[in-house]
Amino acid sequence: MNGNNPLESFDEDMRRLLGAFRLVGIDEAGRGPLAGPVAAAAVVLARRGLPELAGVRDSKKLTPKSREKLFPRIKACALGVGVGWALPREIDELNILNATLLAMRRAVGRLGLDGSPGTWVLVDGNQEVPDLKLPQRTVVNGDALSLSIASASIVAKVVRDRWMAVLDRRHPGYGFGKHKGYGTAEHLSALRLLGPSVEHRRSFGPVLAHE
Repeated sequence: MNGNNPLESFDEDMRRLLGAFRLVGIDEAGRGPLAGPVAAAAVVLARRGLPELAGVRDSKKLTPKSREKLFPRIKACALGVGVGWALPREIDELNILNATLLAMRRAVGRLGLDGSPGTWVLVDGNQEVPDLKLPQRTVVNGDALSLSIASASIVAKVVRDRWMAVLDRRHPGYGFGKHKGYGTAEHLSALRLLGPSVEHRRSFGPVLAHE
């Protein structure tokens, strides 16, 4: 391996195992919050050493500053990056799992690789993405194992955090820019005072309690 990130070796092993010419790593951000969309990212990396991505790992193990630093490096190294969203109303209609899988399918669709021979999708977790037009393999704890999935986890987290900062300006008082929609004490206090906004997930118990 020419790269400096041990997660690269997992992807190389998967290419050999699957007979894949191209890997697409996908992951999501925002399943747990009470407000805002869920975001998914799909990342295709070059099949070579990527020393620029030596610091890439599961986004949850990185600081916001580190994620922002790695984000442009991932985009520069990637052969393709796709981002998909599921909005709060879709989360309420479909439930969070199905909405997350929808966002993942949309992210892969943005790459324009449907039917491309030799392309495999690595999905973080244990749930396959329905109606995906590419072969796929689930990888439990994939964001800690695969460079492609870890890169997708960072992209998804960064784009979602940036969007929550936008929603903070559109809906002042809730603190979206700080807690990113998660159910912190500050957020729950704002819910009691202001009631739910259009960005809240009304199917989630803490939000439903303040309708």
